[in-house]
Amino acid sequence: MIVLAATPIGNLGDASRRLVEALENAELVVAEDTRTAVQLMRALGVENRPALVALHEHNERQKAAELVERARETDVLVLTDAGMPGISDPGYVLVEAAIAADVAVTALPGPSAVLTALVLSGLPTDRFVFEGFLPRSGRAAALRALAAEPRTLVFFESPHRIGAALADARDAFGPDRRAAVCRELTKKFEEVARGTLAELAAQFSDGARGEIVLVVAGAPAGASADPDAALADVLARVAAGERLKDAAAAVAATTGLGRRELYEAALTARRATP
Repeated sequence: MIVLAATPIGNLGDASRRLVEALENAELVVAEDTRTAVQLMRALGVENRPALVALHEHNERQKAAELVERARETDVLVLTDAGMPGISDPGYVLVEAAIAADVAVTALPGPSAVLTALVLSGLPTDRFVFEGFLPRSGRAAALRALAAEPRTLVFFESPHRIGAALADARDAFGPDRRAAVCRELTKKFEEVARGTLAELAAQFSDGARGEIVLVVAGAPAGASADPDAALADVLARVAAGERLKDAAAAVAATTGLGRRELYEAALTARRATP
């Protein structure tokens, strides 16, 4: 079968007994970075030396079918550099292929930066949505599209871009929206900075160090989306190549505004543009 195994996100002590046992008995380990996998086994005192195969975003689709066939004969232990495979890391494509081929898939639960940040943020945990890494281009538009989302939002972000990301979030969600910047989780210099987006944007204007998870409160009940921001989002999507009809529908779904109204407003704005 395919075995998805969560690895520590910082503190080696978070490695589960099941993970250690799986590494000790594995014949084949598939890893995002095989060097990191070797270092992990050494650190955990695992003497087993299984066959290693690299699986990353650039080769997952090419490798998936081959690995699924291997999983018919032996367990294929799948690791990423940190956390649970498939969560903003390789794994999903392999699982999809395994299910389609009727090959069993299981998981060894463990550390997750998403859930760790969420519970430390001090923000509502009953309903949340994970958005992965914010896009490098079109980040402001992507955030505006989430302005009316009522669930707590969780993002990954680069330490070099966190200042700009917080500024864009402040502009998209409003300066008073609560948020938390969770840095170096489970490590020696773990830090959770909580405050409004305006406060955090100022605090991290020069960036930060380490692995970062950004958690932002959802839109308050009864909050209404900004029609001008929604229209700007539709126009930005169209400029990026999306069909106007599809762009209007997507923005309507995330803002609660009328799809037809957004469509007509975008047509009017395009006609008025020289």
